Amino acid sequence: MKALLLALAITTSFISQAWAQDTTSLLDIQHQWAHINYQMTDSDKQVDAFNALAQNVENMIKAAPNNPDNMIWLGIIQASTAGAKGGIGALSYAKSAKANLEKAIAINPNALSGSALTSLGVLYHKVPGWPIGFGSDKKAKKLLRQGVEANPQGLDGNYFYADFLYDDGDYKAAKQYLENAEKAAPRPTRPVADTGRHKEIQTLMVKINKKL
Repeated sequence: MKALLLALAITTSFISQAWAQDTTSLLDIQHQWAHINYQMTDSDKQVDAFNALAQNVENMIKAAPNNPDNMIWLGIIQASTAGAKGGIGALSYAKSAKANLEKAIAINPNALSGSALTSLGVLYHKVPGWPIGFGSDKKAKKLLRQGVEANPQGLDGNYFYADFLYDDGDYKAAKQYLENAEKAAPRPTRPVADTGRHKEIQTLMVKINKKL
């Protein structure tokens, strides 16, 4: 289960191009998340750093309780913490992430170009199913598809849907969506996130091509 949850640390951070166009404070959160997620290698230090970052976002939510963008980011950070934590202890973070993403969807499912839809879909994909966790491939596919529909040219939405389709054995479709991800416009204000995501795309493409 630790291996499954570890994937959350690098996949759950669904970041659409629209995020980079939001407020300075939110952009700062994004930059800090990317540094922790892609540039820190010690999992214990990652957990501490993610928890501190989550506290900052919780303060932002207190100041603007109906802002779905902040809820999305809190969910992303909590899911990433689950990945760094691993094991049974990670499930509490995953459940908190799920709750915050669901709150954001209830307010506005299209916030940040459907980011909550894709992020929640990744959780359903990566978290183990019953009786251990709440994972569900059926729910994951529906949400990930909705995320792509909300942002058809998005880097992350296409990548995550491709990752799901690969695990589901639909390699031809997975390659199609992964190629869409490769063609996504670069995000000049998100160089660390873009570099990390494209490395993941390259790794997945190698795996897909071996299956075709």
